[in-house]
Amino acid sequence: MSLENSKEMSMANKVYNAEQIQVLEGLEPVRKRPGMYIGTTGPRGLHHCVYEIVDNSIDEALAGFCKNITVTIRADNSIEVIDDGRGMPVDLHPKLQKPALEVIMTVLHAGGKFGEGGGYKVSGGLHGVGASVVNALSSYMEVESCRDGNIYQQTYSRGKATSELTIVGECGKRTGSRTMFVPDEEIFDEIDFSYDTLEYRLREMAFLNKGIRIILKDERDGRKKSTTFHYEGGIREFVKHQNRNKEVIHPDIIYFEMQNHDKEVEVAMQYTDRYNEMILSYANNINTTEGGSHMVGFKSALTRVFNEYAKRNKFIKEGEEGLAGEDIREGLTAIISVKLTQPQFEGQTKTKLGNSDMRGYVETTTNEHLMAFLEENPQQARVILDKCLRAARAREAARKARELTRRKGVLDDMSLPGKLADCTEKDPALSEIFLVEGDSAGGSAKQGRDRYRQAILPLRGKILNVEKARLDKILNSEEIKNMITAFGCSIGDDFNIEKLRYHKIIIMTDADVDGAHIRTLLLTFFYRYMTPLIEGGYVYAAQPPLFQTKKGKEVYYTYSEREQEKLMAELADKPGGKPGIQRYKGLGEMDFHQLWETTMDYNNRTLIQITLEDVAAADEIFTTLMGDKVPPRKKFIEDNARYATLDI
Repeated sequence: MSLENSKEMSMANKVYNAEQIQVLEGLEPVRKRPGMYIGTTGPRGLHHCVYEIVDNSIDEALAGFCKNITVTIRADNSIEVIDDGRGMPVDLHPKLQKPALEVIMTVLHAGGKFGEGGGYKVSGGLHGVGASVVNALSSYMEVESCRDGNIYQQTYSRGKATSELTIVGECGKRTGSRTMFVPDEEIFDEIDFSYDTLEYRLREMAFLNKGIRIILKDERDGRKKSTTFHYEGGIREFVKHQNRNKEVIHPDIIYFEMQNHDKEVEVAMQYTDRYNEMILSYANNINTTEGGSHMVGFKSALTRVFNEYAKRNKFIKEGEEGLAGEDIREGLTAIISVKLTQPQFEGQTKTKLGNSDMRGYVETTTNEHLMAFLEENPQQARVILDKCLRAARAREAARKARELTRRKGVLDDMSLPGKLADCTEKDPALSEIFLVEGDSAGGSAKQGRDRYRQAILPLRGKILNVEKARLDKILNSEEIKNMITAFGCSIGDDFNIEKLRYHKIIIMTDADVDGAHIRTLLLTFFYRYMTPLIEGGYVYAAQPPLFQTKKGKEVYYTYSEREQEKLMAELADKPGGKPGIQRYKGLGEMDFHQLWETTMDYNNRTLIQITLEDVAAADEIFTTLMGDKVPPRKKFIEDNARYATLDI
């Protein structure tokens, strides 16, 4: 029986009405502490509000009642989400004696997703707090429920109903929900929605729920566009999408699924010629970035199956050491998606699945189906095993390189690099290190710095592109070895965030194309081999000025063309003659006083924290920018050329 049919049969007799809306607590805390519910009041929290409304429609799809979802950024920058699900219940709630729709939108932890009698077998989102939280953080919200032949509508503001639930029209046999909200400017730092950010998430949701159609529209002036996401192949197409700018080493995407009455697992995987692994795991559509029981089960089965197959077919001879997990995962792109009725997520952010039974379920499923694929496709199996064996040899070479460099003191802090001008502060939380492009700028930075808290490490030219190199080659790069030694936390499997010597790693490069390239090379290295640095929020980019403008005794620094134009317009109305303008082509053109004042002074500087919003998106961008294929990089440059700052 197919998963869709089993869902429809199991849900066919379920009644979704007011009795299933269970109330757990009130709504007042949301506006006082929004960060507790959406993480942040910055752009990430703003977009999270959209995801919460969309998740409600996705839950309807998981239950078998929704096929189409349309998300629109309207001309006034409000958001509208429309689906063709059952429509939210509108009958009176038996306990609160209010319409169920009003309870859903105004009471925290009210929804059809709690307990055995809930309206949903599987659900994601914030488990009932989503819609009410978005309402609480919106200056205006309008909700329509189309069911029983009528269109019911109610409006809200900042968490409270501003109208009664009324019938505003007829919808015939059509059903579904419409939610429109305007984010509250009193809450959010900014309310400008990013089409690209929404596009990444909605595409991901379409991949994870095969057959569903999600349409994203932008109706704002100058930005009008529309994208449709619809993937009958589901996560198979997800793997294909992630590998589209990589060279795959075998033609078939390995895919299998298994389901029983309360849980299911889907896996899609394919190997590329890359040296890094890309494994994404999901539970009820939630990206479990810290993995959990399903990831442990998958990795365990992967290692066991490949070693058994390799020994049985003499890839590994009698008495030889087996393949390590990292050897088998090199170059692997895999998606693991599980769905279960009672998910247990560890931590407030739901980034790790805790259900212990999912480990065995995923492990057994992977054992059975992966071994079957290898036995039925011996040529593809040979290509994969050859890559795994090469990875094992490279791992051994890297181990010897680490031992050699450790004996020389490179991978510990007993012998810091000679170029490093260290700070005297020993508390990592108070210390920061500047990675400075060029010896000239490095010299100015050393002179101008706060020697107590700021360390300086000059970098000579462009570092190795680690996207195209294995760890053994990386450890032979002098500039990379200097960084590893200075940071103190080692690399790869030996990485230990507890030993990090600086809690701010600041990339300080020229404000030109070469500087941007060096910054990208550094970020590629951190992302591929020191990921916890980015995940922990330890990596920053300095923002040196583009212009120095002098008029009379006053000196002004500006950091963009637009800011400079605005300054010049302001100075034009003031007496004192024509201003003198210097456009900095590099950090080396500033003396140490200017470098300190503009870029390093704690009180005046601007730092951009590098964050990891989406692992799949990050992998895609680094592959595009730093990989072997030229056409995707050319297209990226063409699409983004208007944002570049060029020296002409």
